[in-house]
Amino acid sequence: MTILNTAIIGGGAIHGCHVNALRQLPNVALRALVDIDSVKGLKLAMNYQCRFYQDYREMLLDDGIDVVHICTPHVEHKDMILAALAAGKHVFCEKPVGMNGGEIRDITRAAEQASGLLGVCYQNRLNPTSLRMRKELAEGSLGKMLSIRAFLTWSRSGAYYTESPWRGRLATEGGSLLINQAIHTLDLMQWLAGGVTRLKGVVDSGELADITEGEDSAMATLHFANGARGLFYASNCHTTDSPLLLEVHCERGTLRLNDNALWRVTPGERSRLENDASPDGSAKSYWGLGHQQAIRHFYHAVNNPGSTDYTDIREAGKSLTLVEAIYRSSQLRQWININN
Repeated sequence: MTILNTAIIGGGAIHGCHVNALRQLPNVALRALVDIDSVKGLKLAMNYQCRFYQDYREMLLDDGIDVVHICTPHVEHKDMILAALAAGKHVFCEKPVGMNGGEIRDITRAAEQASGLLGVCYQNRLNPTSLRMRKELAEGSLGKMLSIRAFLTWSRSGAYYTESPWRGRLATEGGSLLINQAIHTLDLMQWLAGGVTRLKGVVDSGELADITEGEDSAMATLHFANGARGLFYASNCHTTDSPLLLEVHCERGTLRLNDNALWRVTPGERSRLENDASPDGSAKSYWGLGHQQAIRHFYHAVNNPGSTDYTDIREAGKSLTLVEAIYRSSQLRQWININN
């Protein structure tokens, strides 16, 4: 099989998950690391034994690079995706794929015309608990879905924002809690229920009001396409990063994700179905352990034209649509209809 040469743009915190995932794949080689910070970038490139570029556009001129991973601030995603696709590369981008619906439309048009694939990292869909929950719902033994509630409480200090000034700024992050941390939870909710038809939400800032321009807390009521209701709450004001609590209430029982374990609860019975612990038994990262699986699925699609087993631009746009709708609903104080 042909070796696929890869470049990673951005040497920030998340890029290490991509490096670790690439190391597990056969016939894939990290060829280049790109970062505007030449000191940090050169050090990382030396450690990875790959080339270093300070300008991603120079890297895109390298015909030997097949796949580009984008691990940069949100505001840079659109231009980098468009340039990489135009250069004939396959692209794997961290969420959110764009800053707003307008950018999503531009990226979608480019992806439809490109020779390369565009994948987006929604790794939490591939957590063992997420896959088992979706399987249980598809089999229908619990009956009709009635509601989903999700409760996400994480901690983000002032240092988190000051060490990376693009965070918490509307012009560079596009918001704060919703578009960065809680977008994964919204994605899981809509993915499990087949989409959202309307919602009403509120965003506000408390503990981080003097630090970020965006929200540090949010809540929303969602109406799903399958007729169920959604209750969503998220905040970055907790003192630790607690595991996601997500509960699906059905006619004949409940699926409950709690402390990284999935439970099936019916009258008189409670059984554990799955957990997200790593194979070596170490504690699960609150980021989830799905990066390796998401990247593996994407490279499988690159090697097998026609495969759809990865998150494409149309799927990735759904959660960003919900984020935008909650922002708009909070501003207008009214229900927002969602066009799926």
